[in-house]
Amino acid sequence: MDKRCGWCGDDALYVAYHDTEWGVPEYDSRALWEKLVLDGFQAGLSWITILRKRDGFREEFEGFDPERVARWDDARIEKALQNPGIIRHRGKISATVRGARLFLEIEQGEGFSPFLWSFVGGSPIQNRFATLAEVPTDTAESVSMSKALKKRGFNFCGPVITYAFMQATGMVNDHLTDCPRHAQVRALSTGG
Repeated sequence: MDKRCGWCGDDALYVAYHDTEWGVPEYDSRALWEKLVLDGFQAGLSWITILRKRDGFREEFEGFDPERVARWDDARIEKALQNPGIIRHRGKISATVRGARLFLEIEQGEGFSPFLWSFVGGSPIQNRFATLAEVPTDTAESVSMSKALKKRGFNFCGPVITYAFMQATGMVNDHLTDCPRHAQVRALSTGG
């Protein structure tokens, strides 16, 4: 791919993430929860740090199975804090356990995916940014999502984190217009 979005640089892991995952609409509730958790762990760090540890996170958090993580107790949190394969931050690990419990409540009610997608009206917003400088760090939609998540008890989900989450999960298409992935993701979002 000749002209990728400039943020991914030339790190092979970042390029693969850009070319295959970032911006692709995700509707699976469990996958959305995993991404929200990982974006929360990113707070104060770079996304490449999280990508490099993603397999470790998946292993430690039992495949991001919310039913299993929701049952974690203090001893299980302590065990996770010993794992160098993840970000060892007590607050973020505890927030993940609490988030698993909240996920189960929402999933049982309106569904986690419909809840999150409601902030963009159920379908991806197709932005048309030509430069990275035009891309916002948050939007009215990410502010609304952040407030709703916090009201339900989630942590590490400020409007900048929720906007990064929305970009990554295809709720918004923020591939730059000269990046080939912009048209490809747009086609995925519209069915053609």
